[in-house]
Amino acid sequence: MKTVSAAYIGGNWIDGGSQADSIDPSNGDVFGHFQAGNRDLVDQAVACARETFEQGHWADSPRLRADALFELAAALERDAGQLSEMLVAENGKLLAEARGEVAGAISEIRYYAGLARTVMGRTFQSAPDVMSLLHREPAGVVAIIVPWNAPITLLARSLAPALAAGCTAVIKPALQTSVTHGRFMECVNACASLPKGVVNSVNEVDDEVGRALVAHPDVDVVSFTGSTQTGRKIMASAAPTLKRLSLELGGKAPAVIFEDADLDLACAELTRGSLVMAGQMCVAAARFLVHEKIAPRFIEMMKHAYLSVRTGPGNDPQSQMGSLIDKANQQRVLALIEQAGDEGELIVRGKALEGSLGQGSFVTPTLFRIEDTSSSLVQDELFGPIVSLETFGNESEAIAKANATSFGLAASVFTRDLNLSMRASRRIRSGTVWLNSHTRLFAEAETGGYRQSGLGRLHGVEGLNDFLETKHVYFEAGLR
Repeated sequence: MKTVSAAYIGGNWIDGGSQADSIDPSNGDVFGHFQAGNRDLVDQAVACARETFEQGHWADSPRLRADALFELAAALERDAGQLSEMLVAENGKLLAEARGEVAGAISEIRYYAGLARTVMGRTFQSAPDVMSLLHREPAGVVAIIVPWNAPITLLARSLAPALAAGCTAVIKPALQTSVTHGRFMECVNACASLPKGVVNSVNEVDDEVGRALVAHPDVDVVSFTGSTQTGRKIMASAAPTLKRLSLELGGKAPAVIFEDADLDLACAELTRGSLVMAGQMCVAAARFLVHEKIAPRFIEMMKHAYLSVRTGPGNDPQSQMGSLIDKANQQRVLALIEQAGDEGELIVRGKALEGSLGQGSFVTPTLFRIEDTSSSLVQDELFGPIVSLETFGNESEAIAKANATSFGLAASVFTRDLNLSMRASRRIRSGTVWLNSHTRLFAEAETGGYRQSGLGRLHGVEGLNDFLETKHVYFEAGLR
């Protein structure tokens, strides 16, 4: 059984102190082991990243950065099968989801490899013989704090633009997926064109490593994906050193289904879009807002769809939804289902699996109806296969309800009316709005949150901005 070292610093694997188990959430068995890092290892990793940034050629060599990123993508592609299987075993998601995640990470890295050679500034003449050059320069050392729900894709989504920009990095993986992360770092280590010290990593079992990274005076940027609550703590910890923050935080994605919607399409998209990764996805559909005239039919269709979903191990080809990440989250979601029964009407009541799958962290889908938008079930991110349903009578009410939470990460709109879809997409306060679809994510298109769903953007050309500084160089052409 594999044991992952506590840290990877300067191209070396470094052993740490205590050892922790990684658990397969589908059966409760030990999948592997990893060693815990500490504050001293954080100091070593940051010092290595700082020295590599300031004394090496990485920051000044766009072609080197492109070559290294292409090589990393190729290494991940060669290892895609094993990485996918490890994701299933350590995270609990479906094999198809794991394969899609690894493929998405490879695509992300290749996309930014292409951008690495064309990080453009601009030049202009502000007066006769007076020129201004605006350079885009790497921000420095980046701390990347990775969540457990999509640990390969969400790492690549921050690491690739950071490296393309010319930064160096220190990564803190989620403890639940530390063994899979260790395999990712082996792919990093295999890249001959990637200078040692550009990418470093330190594991943790509590919050010592994360706290040390965020507060470290030699870290210039923190890139974090996770809950809004943790994002607030990171902002507070980073405030004394005024770090740049790239935060993709919580979501409560509404799906607005208008009266003229194609209900067959909407139900198919929203079954998949709400239960992807067992609902443990920040942009998963979390609220169904349905026109009151079609609500009865939509409810029956979604009820049938949810009851037909087969929940089971990710490596079972018959499974359509995998497990939650661990027992603690299983118990949390089961408690939310009880609350939904108390405050609303349960249309489909989820439950834990029993029998041979009872040791796993499974919960079947839940759909409940509620009209009180002030309820914590509507206002809070539930992060599981539990979805609320609300009704509306007109367009204005639909938009008001869609914007009724503090989040603004993603939303979707279902209608055959192009003008209505355009109006709704502009009025919904979310960083992404999908029309007649849900959860379409790819490297070329920026994602990010309005309001309490985060700061900055990831993916796309704008994904570089959080890792670049702009410098103004002024000169007068007649001066020597």
